[in-house]
Formats: sequence, structure tokens, C-alpha cells
Amino acid sequence: MVTKEKNTKKQGTEVEEIVSKSELFIENHSKKIIYAIIAVAVIAGAILGVRHGYMIPQEEKAAAAMFKGEQYFARDSFALALNGNNADYIGFEAIIDQYGSTQSGNLAKAYAGICHFKLGDNQKAMDYLKSFDPKDDMISPAMIGLIGDCYVNMGNTQEGISYFEKAANEANNDVVSPFFLKKAGRAYESLQQYDKAVAAYTTIKTKYQTSMEASDIDKFIARAANKAK
Repeated sequence: MVTKEKNTKKQGTEVEEIVSKSELFIENHSKKIIYAIIAVAVIAGAILGVRHGYMIPQEEKAAAAMFKGEQYFARDSFALALNGNNADYIGFEAIIDQYGSTQSGNLAKAYAGICHFKLGDNQKAMDYLKSFDPKDDMISPAMIGLIGDCYVNMGNTQEGISYFEKAANEANNDVVSPFFLKKAGRAYESLQQYDKAVAAYTTIKTKYQTSMEASDIDKFIARAANKAK
């Protein structure tokens, strides 16, 4: 009984570590990734507006509405960014409702998903992230991986792993892929699926050997392999 309780507590700690690492990744990367495509989103909306006259003013209104929300988001004021300030800013959720067909309205779904994740509402975070239509090779895997964290937080670690692996496969680069493969490996370990953890870690070693995650991956491989015996 004591052993079972220890294993349960250990597994809970491992899950917390898996998710906390993703929160750090979101802090370090997602804002840069999102800001990097704002200009692209506005330009794309403007091009679309040339073909469909009404879209130009809609896109302009959406982009203007987003501006203060992005400022709140950058300051980690996630509740204000999401719900508005009852004065001159309506919030990402209202922007989605009013301008959902625009590029900025689509981008607001990514913001809203991250805000809900930060505020602890994993189901709403997942709903918005799944409705977001990414147009960028960097932001798409990051949002897919965050959906994986939502599943892990909700107790469905196996489903979370599938999203970590999907994020790694879609990114296929030395920054994002090894990060999510390492998270997948840690998650596999939390489920005591050590052979699969070894496989995830080994992929980092062989395919992404120049990545930051590869620098200490041998100890992760050795630990999981030892537990698999």
C-alpha cells in the first residue's frame, strides 16, 4: 500500500515536471513565435481583403482590437487579455466572436488558448487551440504541444504523448522537435512505458544531436533503459 502511494505521488511529480517544462517553453518561445506572424497575418488579411472588399475594414478593426490584448498578454495579465477591461478593450474571446473569420480573429484563438492554459482551464485552452488554424511551421507544433500539456494536466497522459510526438514530427527541427520528444519520453516514464521512453530519447540522440536537449540525453536513455530491465 505504501509502495503504491509512493508510486502515485512520484507519477504526479513527474507529470508536474512535464507540464512545467512546457510552461517554460511557452514563456521563452510562444510570444516570439506569435509576434513573428502577426505581420504575416495582417498582410494575408489585407490580400484577402482586396478580393473580398468587406474584409479590409474587418481585418483592420480586428487588428486594432488585438493591440491592447497583446500588451496585456506580454505583461502576463492573462485574465485581462482574455476577458477585456470593461473600458477600451473587449478581450480575445470577444474578438473571436466578432472577427473570427479574419486572420487576427484566428490568431486570437491561439492567444485565448494560452491564456486559458495559464489560468488553469485546460479544457477551454484545448478547445481554442484546436480551433486555431496555424499558417506557420513554427507556431503550429508549439500549439500542438500545448494541447498535449492540456491532456496531461487533465490526467490523460497517453493522449498528451500523442500530441507531443505529433508536434515533434511536424516541427522536424533542432529547436522544437527534441523539446517535445524529451517531454514525450518523460511522459512515457511516468506511465512506466520505459522502452518507449528509450525510443523517444534515442531519436533525440541520433536525429537531433546538435540540439540543447541532446547534451545530456545519455543519462535519460540510461535511466529509462535500466528501468526497462
